[in-house]
Parts: sequence; C-alpha cells; structure tokens
Amino acid sequence: MPPYRLQSLLDMREKAKEEAEQAFSDAVKALAKEEAEQKRLEAELERRRKERKAKVQEYFQQIMAKGAGINGMNMMARFEERLKDDEAQVALQIEHQKEVVRTAGRLVEQRRMLMAEAAKELKAIEKNKEKFVKQVKKERQDREELQQEEIGSALFLARQRK
Repeated sequence: MPPYRLQSLLDMREKAKEEAEQAFSDAVKALAKEEAEQKRLEAELERRRKERKAKVQEYFQQIMAKGAGINGMNMMARFEERLKDDEAQVALQIEHQKEVVRTAGRLVEQRRMLMAEAAKELKAIEKNKEKFVKQVKKERQDREELQQEEIGSALFLARQRK
C-alpha cells in the first residue's frame, strides 16, 4: 500500500488533540483547586463569625463580672470592631477568590472549545485517511480483477488455438 501522503498532518493533529486534552485537564484541576480555596475561605469566615460572637460574649461576661462601666463597654465595642474588620478582610478575599474561580471557569470553557476543535480537525483527517485506504483497496482489487480477466482471456485463447 502506498504511504498516506498526509500522515505528518495526521500526526500533528493527533498531537494537538492530546495537548488540548491535557490543557483542558489542567484547567479543570486548577478550577477545582480554586473552588476548594473559595470553600476554605468561606468556612474560615464562618468560623471567625462564630468565634467573634463567642469572644464578645466572653468579654462581655468579664466586663459585667468586674462591674466596668462605659469605658469597658467602649473597649468591648472596639474589640468587636477589630474582629469585624478581620472578617471584612476575609470577605474581601472571598470576593477576590470568586473572581478567580470565574476566570478559571472561563478558561475551562475555552479549553473545552479548543479540545473540541482539535478533535474535529483530527476526525476530518482520519476520514480522509479512511477514504484513501478505501480507494487504494478498490484500485488494488480492480487491478487484481483485471489481471484475473487477462489470465482468463489468455487461457481461453490458448485453449481455442489447440
């Protein structure tokens, strides 16, 4: 069988498809990692809120036990505000992480489209190769049939001459 003249293109398309699949896989893993980080930050924020409530309640109990007045209440309010500021920082990190997750999601979709395009291009070349192989087989079969007919004709003519 003659060599397929587009074999190098077929090899390139196969490699491109494999690379696109790998890039898609990497993007999916990166998205999962970023989503896990977002969940961790959200859990951290929830933990800090619960912790703040418990600390404020504990601080309030200490102030009440000491019998502190306005000054103690002001200190408690500042303490609570400091804890709320920490929570706000975590909330900002969460918002930033949500944007990172959205970006990673868009990258996954982009990689999915590139992977589909690479698969489509490979399929086109594979179809072309199938047609080529079919054509070569048909030509070979036609040649063999022609040779068989020639042999048959030669035998027929040889028998008629005798």
